[in-house]
Amino acid sequence: MNGRTPDPGNPRVAAARLLRQLADGRSISDLLEQGLEAVSPRDRGLVKEFCFGVARWRPRLERIAGQLLSKPIKPKEGEVQALILLGLYQLIYMRVAPHAAVAETVEAARLLRKAWAVGLINALLRRFQRERETLLALADADPLGRYAMPGWLLERIRTDWPEHWEAILQATNCHPPMSLRVNLATNNREQYLSLLAASGIEAAPIPHVPSGLVLDTPMDAEALPGFTEGRVSVQDGGAQLAAVLLDLQAGQQVLDACAAPGGKSGHIMEAAAVQLTAMDLDQRRLERVRQNLQRLGVTAAVVQGDAAKPQGAWADRQYDRILLDVPCSATGVIRRHPDIKLLRRAQDIPALVKIQGEILRAVWPLLKPGGLLLYATCSLLSDENEEQVRRFLEQAPDARERVIMADWGHCRPVGRQTLPGEATMDGFYYACLEKI
Repeated sequence: MNGRTPDPGNPRVAAARLLRQLADGRSISDLLEQGLEAVSPRDRGLVKEFCFGVARWRPRLERIAGQLLSKPIKPKEGEVQALILLGLYQLIYMRVAPHAAVAETVEAARLLRKAWAVGLINALLRRFQRERETLLALADADPLGRYAMPGWLLERIRTDWPEHWEAILQATNCHPPMSLRVNLATNNREQYLSLLAASGIEAAPIPHVPSGLVLDTPMDAEALPGFTEGRVSVQDGGAQLAAVLLDLQAGQQVLDACAAPGGKSGHIMEAAAVQLTAMDLDQRRLERVRQNLQRLGVTAAVVQGDAAKPQGAWADRQYDRILLDVPCSATGVIRRHPDIKLLRRAQDIPALVKIQGEILRAVWPLLKPGGLLLYATCSLLSDENEEQVRRFLEQAPDARERVIMADWGHCRPVGRQTLPGEATMDGFYYACLEKI
């Protein structure tokens, strides 16, 4: 070991440890909150790139590693498995010099006191360099390897989107753009574009989204002109459609029933002078809602509650508008959260469908006659989307669909869907339901 001790600040060591924990079912975002503390600020972006990149391409990287290994790495050696995938990721997808990628990954194994794996990792990565084209061709021969997607999810997307599945899978493996929501209550989009240009920041309007801009190059949100004053927020263009679809009018009572982290709540308050109740089950995430609203300089009732079991003061009134952004598989936002590929399982979907239906049925009585409920997910799966709403409409005689007439997204049997990558957007599903 040459006297070496583990170095938690080494970017590859840090990434290997975080990726090992990802196998335990924890999200990258949660892991990074504490996992970057020992890493220098200069290297934190690199650790994030390692973690998100390996998660994005893991099914493909694992297939390639399987071709190179004579036998699988034991589950207890998760850090070694992570280093192998990390080395392959650098050689295939990053601009790290190949010799540096190999040497630094091998050194990380030494720092992790995995002496037995040093020679293995070195030989494996060097063999990949020699046989690169053959190994990549073998990975591409199988759709699971080509699109780096778990088999069950690939099949679900191919079934639900027979004409679009390949474009969807390609888009999920792309780095997402940084999209902005201009606060139209304080400035218009053209004014803010000029403000960005004056700061040397290039951006373009998002089609079909009056408040939306997409940056040419991502940057720190707090460095955006007027961000701390609430003139602009970071939000995907597809998510910005919600406030538009709610057809808000001043003075209305509005419920955002699954509000955290508060992006859509903030947009609602920017769109009209309404009385908003932002409710969520997670008290910790509600703090994010409060912070978002405070930065925008708006006031709403922020309350903890269970949308599946409405009770308390927020459930004792009726609302003109309800936004129901239900818990879902999040398969429409994989390009932003690639660890969804690893964390989500086929058996999760029926449980999500069940709770979505329970929430929709529980919240519906809180809508005034003549009111509008917007059912929303960031899922691509029909069971969670149009089939969920269709089942509800069959069971609720006082509900009818208000057809979304728009030139964005795709018309579904009920509701409308955006797909990842189209017009810069993530994948969102929306259905407008009116109470008769």
